[in-house]
Amino acid sequence: MDKKILEQLRAEYGEAFYLLDSAQFRKNFAELKTAFNNIYPNWNIAYSYKTNYTPKLCKIVNELGGYAEVVSEMELEIAKRVGCKMDRVIWNGPIKNVPIMEQFLLDGGTINIDSIEELEQVKDIHNRHADKLIHVGIRCNYDVNDGVVSRFGFDIDGTEFMEAVKFATTTKNVKFINFQCHFAKRQIAYWPARAKGMVDLIDRLGIIPERIDIGGGLFGKMADSLRAQFSCEIPDYEAYAKAAAQVFADYFADKDVKPELLIEPGSAVVGDCMKFIGTVKTIKNVRGKWIATVLGSQKNISMTGINPPMDVIAMGGEQKEYKDLDFVGFTCIEGDVLYHNYTGKLAHQDAIVISNCGSYSLVMKPPFILPNFPVLDISEGKTEVIKRAENFDDLFHTFNF
Repeated sequence: MDKKILEQLRAEYGEAFYLLDSAQFRKNFAELKTAFNNIYPNWNIAYSYKTNYTPKLCKIVNELGGYAEVVSEMELEIAKRVGCKMDRVIWNGPIKNVPIMEQFLLDGGTINIDSIEELEQVKDIHNRHADKLIHVGIRCNYDVNDGVVSRFGFDIDGTEFMEAVKFATTTKNVKFINFQCHFAKRQIAYWPARAKGMVDLIDRLGIIPERIDIGGGLFGKMADSLRAQFSCEIPDYEAYAKAAAQVFADYFADKDVKPELLIEPGSAVVGDCMKFIGTVKTIKNVRGKWIATVLGSQKNISMTGINPPMDVIAMGGEQKEYKDLDFVGFTCIEGDVLYHNYTGKLAHQDAIVISNCGSYSLVMKPPFILPNFPVLDISEGKTEVIKRAENFDDLFHTFNF
């Protein structure tokens, strides 16, 4: 990223935008899958749409043979529009739109049942379409000693869980596809417990489903400056694979049935695949504190409490040396700080390039103060507009004036 490229992009697309690196996304997907396949060959990836549902990325996952992991009817529609067959879509989430879930099941998709209320909804759908085969999984909740009581899925020691298992495994024209779990903490220490919990459950029930899905929650690749700000180890793909896949490889080594195993990564494959570029609009000193205001916001990068990987690109203005300068956003919130205590050269109209903002940033940016900025992909030698800049009508056409 240099001045010449940024001048060209600014001239056409404005002074703030995202850069998507689809080539890096392909590379990450392949590397992560290979790491697990090297230990347990029948392993696949179900990409977490909620982390970054940019359609180009979702389409790449489909092209590479991965599954779509969705948690809403909105994300299901994305999967349809990028060409996913419904048997390659897995619908998680605590609340599902029932009419759309009904059609999804009839079309061959798999839902992971999350609660007793949802089980009753699926039973009703089955009763009204008793001649149709539907695919279901069950979300499992057990202790992995991470100090968190997860809110997702059935307590595997409860009666409601056994009711769900009975329905899924004994009901005519209901095909039991998988057990699934989801735990939020990314530290590798909890990954063997995920896998062990699943094999213990299979042993206890005497059931081996077609798939076993141990969810997401992996760290991805990141710059050393970002890695240093975490108090825990940041594992690589191979470390996660050894922690989880080896448990299954050992368990199924002497068994004739070897189910497909899944993980549901988001950040692990997309975190380092997006940059945000903003422009320095003002530099001032307030009671001894230097502050640079940027066309851009903390809302655009979805990182709080840490300094993101950032480069300053000189754009031709007269730079001065600053110490302990804060880069702040365009919003009217005091806490809108993109980077704390920068020391280095800076000038009005310089560009800041923030990396590792592919996770949750784009999808969680609210329509607050300003519409969102465009997304461009220049990773393959040309500029492709992935998402145009939002405008007033995009945000306000649902309001009545």
